[in-house]
Amino acid sequence: MTGEDLHGLLLQKWGRSYDIQLRRTQGKIFVQVMWKYLEQASFPLTEAEYQAHLEAIATYLNAFGGTAQVQTFIEQTRERPRLGKAVSIPLDLGERASEWII
Repeated sequence: MTGEDLHGLLLQKWGRSYDIQLRRTQGKIFVQVMWKYLEQASFPLTEAEYQAHLEAIATYLNAFGGTAQVQTFIEQTRERPRLGKAVSIPLDLGERASEWII
């Protein structure tokens, strides 16, 4: 998966270029689809910065082996990012979890 693939997935599902963050909480890693999006005037990143950010997230997802999990979750969820509420996608890293969580 590339940053462009990730962007396409977001646009296909919700029609907006939502921000994506990686979070580590309680020994687990989550991908969070945030409520801010590129098309907002107040979005803090330029389009080029946003693309670079998505590329970095995609690189991590590829390394984690979590691209299929994220893609399936986004395609199947009924949740929608809204003000103050991100869509949280838990990543199941299996036996490799200890490699990423320190």
